[in-house]
Amino acid sequence: MERPMDKLITKHVLDKFEFLRIALIASVGPAVVGSIFVSSAFGQEPAPPPGAAPGPAPGAAEVERVVVTGSNIPTAEETGPNPVDTYRQEDIEKLGVRNATDLLNKLPAEAGATVNQNIANGGDGSVIPSLRGLLPKETLVLIDGKRVASIGLGNGTAFGGGVDINLIPFSMIDHIDILKDGASAVYGSDAVAGVFNIFLVHKFRGVEIGGSVGNTNMGSSNDARELEGWLKAGVGDDKTDILVIADFYDRADIFSRDRNITSNGRATPFGGFDVRSINAPGFIDDFTAASPLGFRLKPSLQKPTPHSAANAATSPQYTANVPFPDGNFALFNFAALTPSIPGADRQVYYGSLTRDICDKYLTLFADFKYARSYFRADAAPTPFVPDAFHGSVAGSGFSPFGISVPLSNAFNPFTVANATIPADSQTFPGTPVYTGVAYRGLEAGNRFAPTTFNDILFDVGLRGQMGEFGDYFKTWNWEAGFRYSRNDEEIQSRNVVSQSGLREALLDSNPATAFNPFLGLSGTNRQTPTAMSRVYVTLHNSGQFELPLGYLTFNGDLFTLPAGPVSFAVGGEYHGERWRNDPDSLNTTFNTIGSTDLQASEVNRDVWGMYQEVRIPITSPTWNFPGFYSLEVDFAEREEWYSQNTSSTLAFPRASSQFNAQKPKASVRWQPLDPKYIGAVTLRGTYTEAFHAPTVIELSPAGLQAFPLVIDPFSSQTPNQITDIITGSPFLQPETAYEWSAGIVYSPKWLKGLTLSVDYWNISLRSIVATLGAQFIIDNEATLPGLVQRAPTAIAGELGPITQVTDPTFNLSSANLDGIDYEAIYILDSTIFGGPDWGRLTFTINGTYLDRFNLVVNPGGPSLNLAGQFLSTSFTFSGSLPRDRAYFSLFWDGPADTWLGGFDVGATVHYTGQYHDTVDLVTTLGPGRGRLIREWITLDLIASYAFNLPPPGPAEVPGFAKDGGKNVKMDGKEKNVLPVSTAEYNPCGWRAWLNGTTITVGLQNVTDEDPPFVAGNFENNYD
Repeated sequence: MERPMDKLITKHVLDKFEFLRIALIASVGPAVVGSIFVSSAFGQEPAPPPGAAPGPAPGAAEVERVVVTGSNIPTAEETGPNPVDTYRQEDIEKLGVRNATDLLNKLPAEAGATVNQNIANGGDGSVIPSLRGLLPKETLVLIDGKRVASIGLGNGTAFGGGVDINLIPFSMIDHIDILKDGASAVYGSDAVAGVFNIFLVHKFRGVEIGGSVGNTNMGSSNDARELEGWLKAGVGDDKTDILVIADFYDRADIFSRDRNITSNGRATPFGGFDVRSINAPGFIDDFTAASPLGFRLKPSLQKPTPHSAANAATSPQYTANVPFPDGNFALFNFAALTPSIPGADRQVYYGSLTRDICDKYLTLFADFKYARSYFRADAAPTPFVPDAFHGSVAGSGFSPFGISVPLSNAFNPFTVANATIPADSQTFPGTPVYTGVAYRGLEAGNRFAPTTFNDILFDVGLRGQMGEFGDYFKTWNWEAGFRYSRNDEEIQSRNVVSQSGLREALLDSNPATAFNPFLGLSGTNRQTPTAMSRVYVTLHNSGQFELPLGYLTFNGDLFTLPAGPVSFAVGGEYHGERWRNDPDSLNTTFNTIGSTDLQASEVNRDVWGMYQEVRIPITSPTWNFPGFYSLEVDFAEREEWYSQNTSSTLAFPRASSQFNAQKPKASVRWQPLDPKYIGAVTLRGTYTEAFHAPTVIELSPAGLQAFPLVIDPFSSQTPNQITDIITGSPFLQPETAYEWSAGIVYSPKWLKGLTLSVDYWNISLRSIVATLGAQFIIDNEATLPGLVQRAPTAIAGELGPITQVTDPTFNLSSANLDGIDYEAIYILDSTIFGGPDWGRLTFTINGTYLDRFNLVVNPGGPSLNLAGQFLSTSFTFSGSLPRDRAYFSLFWDGPADTWLGGFDVGATVHYTGQYHDTVDLVTTLGPGRGRLIREWITLDLIASYAFNLPPPGPAEVPGFAKDGGKNVKMDGKEKNVLPVSTAEYNPCGWRAWLNGTTITVGLQNVTDEDPPFVAGNFENNYD
């Protein structure tokens, strides 16, 4: 909803020069971050308050009409038919937000936020919104109302892609509109869950230098250092505005070992599972019921004697892997080595030009942005899985656990093979091997996978008013423009294993060059340099997403009804989507261990669109009747035509497809009563048919290899991490959605300053394009034949261990979800009590309640209610869907025209309600034994002071007159009178330098609340 007017602070230019704005942040605190912010904005015009439509200029007859997200028709109404939340820089700061990940985690309408910079294992550093808990691809991200390129590879978004908002620093943002409603009729594909519209700064006068330092010195996350600096400079006059901004950001790593909740993969003390890995040096699994937990090398030994025993059961150097007296096992704790939150840095440069060539009838605009980000993803040393030797199925590891080691290996301690590579295998068929050998590349170190994004955005266009064509066109506006955006993503994967190199090194009988996979967990592992160079490699993967866009739009008034003008908007748009993925040659041949293997692919798409929209006033404040003080309806429709082609892959030949979509939207805004009676009551509602065209990444049939953590309910022999092959399809069809919303906004007359809003929303999404997820496929293996591959069982009465899961992308059946958004804002002005001005208190409550999220995976199948559940990372949808998310804030602004007027002090409480742990636990714990994740409540504090001196005042200057004396008649006689002259004086000294400066001190998570434990989350033990 739109927020009421906020207090405006008047700023002025000192003398006639543009002065410097200086910002400094330094912080210590007991929680996540504490900060001090110092800034000044000389010569900058104050921004409108959050959510409010711009007010009229002095002397203007009417309020300026502006385009609000959700419609292409300008409006002057503060409360429109679409539910839109607007966040300006000051609102973002009051949320306790320091970066894009914080922003998504603290917005109530954002559920899950699973794509962010808190993902160390498999993340690429991108931050992508996902409104309503739907996949990120269902939320359309715009910059200045137009599309931009998605991330280059899109690996972290379940084949969905998405726009990385981390590449847009807050210093460049004027405001963010979040439309919490479908908008395909306005913007086209992807606007199913809503629209995340980021408006950049285009007007600024003066120079601003800013910097920030954030850190903690208490609690569990020491040394969470965060640095940012920026330079902003702008000049202009009544015709021209030129602006440049440079922003730099750097964040240190937080390691899992530094926090109690993340320090150990053994989460049983918290009520979870032991997810430490048996894939560690010194472990052997012989796949027999007699020793279901296998054997491990005795701790006193660093390596066994070569060819000294028939097998692990008969070797005196191995012992059964039985639990210790406390129930613990000797397993590999990956959390001792990995980061919980990886380090990152970013550099962004931005420039904007606006020039009125012919007054407002012809305006040239151009923008350019370049961003580079670097994300230091880091995972545990490579576990040697899957097996480098393959079975009968090409690419599928032969050994269901660990690797197979030929008896000819120079370091093999066993003399009797327990298996032979199948005759139809493509990897050394007939070779006698010892299977079940566990190993992890501790000697090589962590798998360091830094990701670099290079992102560019260029805009150029013309716009203007059409009043020169006559009075009929005085409200008409037009705009034509071209945008080019491109995102290049590069990932280096270091210390991963080459399968072909490992096979050769395992077959080697020369101790100087062979690889030894039998080294123990204790002590320091040692491999020869030759063996290391044969086995460990560095991979180079790159991807690019390119989006050229051209458009032409018109809007204005067609004719006037008694209630007001009938307004319209029409436009046409073309945009291309060019996506290319170029993996390393070892990845394209599925020849690595410890990285994501995938095939090269290229998809090109052309999209032509045309839209039209009309707004009809039925009644208005100037023409109405009882019960219909103001009523207007809006109809919008958009048609889009898609044509795409995909490159050939191993599974599919080159393919082409076409489809089109035509979707309408209707909205209504109704004020039944004159506000003079009970206050302003606005009823609003929308109905829309939305669609989501398959993304170019989803259309790509190239296979992608993943290694999710799973629980196999049908076999105790399956390791907790398995091979998962995810594929797209060039023949997917668009998703369709039917959505409606209804709400009320009320500002009561009896309590001035209070604004309440409640909106109910309902989404019915059909033909969902998604992967099922490995865990779901395993749980429903009987109804999904052919997707789970298993080895022969070694234990009677249960299935064999899983060797591979195939996870295809296709159109699923449906999802139905609904909920309620609510907001309350109360501004209490102390002067209403008739006493002195003690300032102003602002109370804010903003929240979302998710009532239902029903997913039907297969047509005709059962409905799964995901609302109030945590979904494991193996599932397609977002990580968590709590029913309740909200924030509560209270801020005090000092009394105006006093030295206290610069104070702005307040607190914000963020609330996430209870929800159930992952549905995967039902199988493990049994019916009725699912655990409840407790609510999480955090407190942020913020205090700021703005130095704002009064404007320069006139003072008399005797004896000086710029215009000289003049003759006047007094008492019938003419006399020459020297006029009293005045001059304006500016303050000087330190007050002058601080004028316009704001100092802000803030603390996040003041009480140092640890996040609640989540048993179903493999990474970090919390959501």
